[in-house]
Amino acid sequence: AGAAVAITGRRVDRLQALRAEIEELGGRALAVALDVTDPASIKECVETTERDLGPVDILVNNAGMNVQAVPAEVTPEGFDTMFDTNVRGAFFMAQAVGLSMMARSAGGRIINIASIGAFTQLPGLTIYCMTKAAVAMMTKSLAKEWARKNINVNAMCPGFIETELNSDWFQSEGGQKQIKTWPRRRLGVESDLDGTLLLLASDHSRFITGSLFTADDGQSL
Repeated sequence: AGAAVAITGRRVDRLQALRAEIEELGGRALAVALDVTDPASIKECVETTERDLGPVDILVNNAGMNVQAVPAEVTPEGFDTMFDTNVRGAFFMAQAVGLSMMARSAGGRIINIASIGAFTQLPGLTIYCMTKAAVAMMTKSLAKEWARKNINVNAMCPGFIETELNSDWFQSEGGQKQIKTWPRRRLGVESDLDGTLLLLASDHSRFITGSLFTADDGQSL
């Protein structure tokens, strides 16, 4: 959609492959290694991006993970790992970009990726749902705190989208049974989120902040 994109993550080989794909389509991309659980890595990522691409005016805060375990089997290490990535990492990423936006008095867009688990209990995903509920409240709080700084903060709350993290489960008998409980009996694909994301990243969302957008094909109904 015309944006220069800094693509970030811990697996640099994948970043370079995606960068090449974007550039082949005529876009401009920068691959930056990032571990959101490390404050120094966040700082370096933002500085590198702004040096090589220019000021960040849109942040898609989408680092997230899950440790599969029923509540009785969750370990302190697994609990901390999920909160460090999904909540602590998301907050300090938003803080770093927000501070840069405020320093320039430029405003911008922060789009946090939460989940329908922020407001719907998902079986076997108790801690994950807790982290996404925290992201939802973080979204509302930052939106209010930074409203007069012209920084719009919103969150997308997707339902189940097919990814490499869940494909084995949804191909299993249990996963197929779960899909059949949804109104349309189908998984989403990543591109199903494009419209909402582009709206929140664009000037068309000027009057939208502090909102949680559900995109789940009715799965939470």
